[in-house]
Amino acid sequence: MDCLIGITDAVLLGIVQGLTEFLPISSTAHLRIVPALAGSCVPGAAYSAVIQLGTLLAVLIYFAKDVGRIVAAVARAVPQPSRFKEGDARLGLAIALATLPIGVCGLLLKNHIVGDFRSLYVIGAMLIVVGGLMLYAERSAKHQRTTADLTFFDVQIVGLAQTLALIPGVSRSGITLAAALLIGMRRDEAARFSFMLSIPAVTAAGIYELKDVIAATKQTGWGVVIVGTLVSLVVGLAAIHYLIRFLKTRTTVGFVAYRVVLGVTLIALCLAGIVKPL
Repeated sequence: MDCLIGITDAVLLGIVQGLTEFLPISSTAHLRIVPALAGSCVPGAAYSAVIQLGTLLAVLIYFAKDVGRIVAAVARAVPQPSRFKEGDARLGLAIALATLPIGVCGLLLKNHIVGDFRSLYVIGAMLIVVGGLMLYAERSAKHQRTTADLTFFDVQIVGLAQTLALIPGVSRSGITLAAALLIGMRRDEAARFSFMLSIPAVTAAGIYELKDVIAATKQTGWGVVIVGTLVSLVVGLAAIHYLIRFLKTRTTVGFVAYRVVLGVTLIALCLAGIVKPL
C-alpha cells in the first residue's frame, strides 16, 4: 500500500471499487483518481486487487445459477473429455483458457503495473483511447448474439482483449464489453459474459496480492481490508443489476463521453501541475 488506510478510506475505496468494477469506466483508474482528488489515501495495487474480491463475490452471487451450471458441466466433462465440445462445459473450458493471457501478462508486467502504468498520464490516455474503441464497437456492432452463440474462438478474442485491462484506465468491463460487441453480441449479453469472464482473473489477482496485504495489515489491521471488501460487495451487486438493466434499452455512449471528459481533464490537471502524475 502507498499509505496507511483508515476505515473512512476503506469505505470510500469500497464504494469506488463496487461502482467502477462493472461500469466500463475503469475501477483501477478511479481507485487512483478519486482518493487523490478527495485528499484521501491512495491505495497500492495490492489493496486494490484484494478488495476486488468483494466485487468477485458480487458476480458469484448475482450469477450463481449460471456459474453453478458451468462448474457442474465442467465437472461432468472431466472424466469424459468429449463433453468439452458442447454446451456449458465448452464455455467453461473456453473461459479458463481465455484467462491465461491476462495471467501470463500480469506476471510479466508486474513491475510496470505497480509502477509507471499508474501514472495519471497513462490513465487519462487510456480512458480516451478505449472510449473511442467503445464508441466504434457501439456503432458497428450487430447486437444480435447471446452467450449461447459464442464459439471457442469468440471467447479467446474477448479473453485477449481482457489482457489490456492490466493498464489502469482501460477497464476490464469496458474493453471486454467492446470486444464482445465487436463479435456481434447484444449489449446486455455482452455485459453478462464480461462479468463471468472476470471471475478467474479477479480471483487469481486477489490471491496473488493477498500476501502483500497480509504484510501491510501489521500496520493497518484487517479491519480496513474487510470493510473495503464488504462495501465493494454490496455496491457491486447494485452496479451489476443497474448496468444489465440499463444496457437492455440504452447504449454505452454516455460512458464513452464520461471517459473522454475525465481523461482530458486528468491530462490537463497534470500538465497544469495541479495534480502529480505519480
